[in-house]
Amino acid sequence: MFFASDNWAGVHPDIAASLSAHAGGFSTAYGDGALDQAVCKRFSEIFEREVAVFFVATGTAANSLSLTAYNKPGGISFSHRESHVIEDECGAPEYFSGGSRLNPVDGALGRIDPRNLERAVGRFASEIVHWGRPMAVSITQSTEVGTVYGLDDIAAISAIARRYKIPLHMDGARFANALVALGTTPAEMTWKRGVDILSFGGTKNGCWCAEAIVLFDLDRANELAFLRKRAAQLLSKSRFIAAQFEAYFRDGLWLDTARHANAMAARLAAMLEDSDTARLAWLPQANEVFAVMKKAEADRLQAAGAAFYDWHRPRGFDGHIGEDELLYRFVTSFATTTEEIDRLGGLLASTAPANR
Repeated sequence: MFFASDNWAGVHPDIAASLSAHAGGFSTAYGDGALDQAVCKRFSEIFEREVAVFFVATGTAANSLSLTAYNKPGGISFSHRESHVIEDECGAPEYFSGGSRLNPVDGALGRIDPRNLERAVGRFASEIVHWGRPMAVSITQSTEVGTVYGLDDIAAISAIARRYKIPLHMDGARFANALVALGTTPAEMTWKRGVDILSFGGTKNGCWCAEAIVLFDLDRANELAFLRKRAAQLLSKSRFIAAQFEAYFRDGLWLDTARHANAMAARLAAMLEDSDTARLAWLPQANEVFAVMKKAEADRLQAAGAAFYDWHRPRGFDGHIGEDELLYRFVTSFATTTEEIDRLGGLLASTAPANR
């Protein structure tokens, strides 16, 4: 019963097969091979316009280089207070940019409140050298707490970024999960709503190790190429990332895996909602589910083989958490089965004598 993270899941068989199929022979290195070029062309087809694509090894690299692409002296990027770029990148965006800052912005359940963003960006007048100056806005889609920005939400945040003449970055580590949750297209969820640069994740959704920076602002492409090389993210055998994306996009596999993960999350949420020993914290919109339960009950489930993590209380959550309780995160993936969820449900139903 593996609900700790979608990073724990293995590789989809079709993606593993594609890696094996391209394992032999020779190909031009550093992204110039036929497969690399074909996959980059496929990205442009998916996003309904020409895009520049830069394969990288990790989501941390994708986020850090995306923000560094718009770096300026005294630069400040604005992101949700609990976003991955602020809480989980170990200062990598600041490191790669040579000292830019990340300014936290509040909002309920992982999403930036546009009013708070307006106030945060407006504090820094670009002509006052002592303060620093706005550099970018970054949103996470889906968010760290399983919520999703609607298309109008993205447009509202983009409008603020445009007023201050700064780009909008989207951290799309779980891009596909948000996309199918909204029932929209990649173009509608990105550049048509004002996104300039995207961290496109495949690793959490069935790939072995496949991340990419998708740049809609083509004027920055040459600069980003040099930044990627300097950051040691230009892989010589990048065809093995391309091979993963080739299978990922083939016949809509990436959307199918995301739909499955989201469906499993919905099933898990319904089970938790019906439980007498745990309660759903809020309705999930993608593939992360949050529940409140007694620490003793969580310990019992984990001892029985259920893998999941405790989580901090996010801003905007006003539910009650007792002194003997914690908030817990459960994440589903392409590999999650109904049997795993039903087994967890059985454990929840069979309360241990000490908890009765």
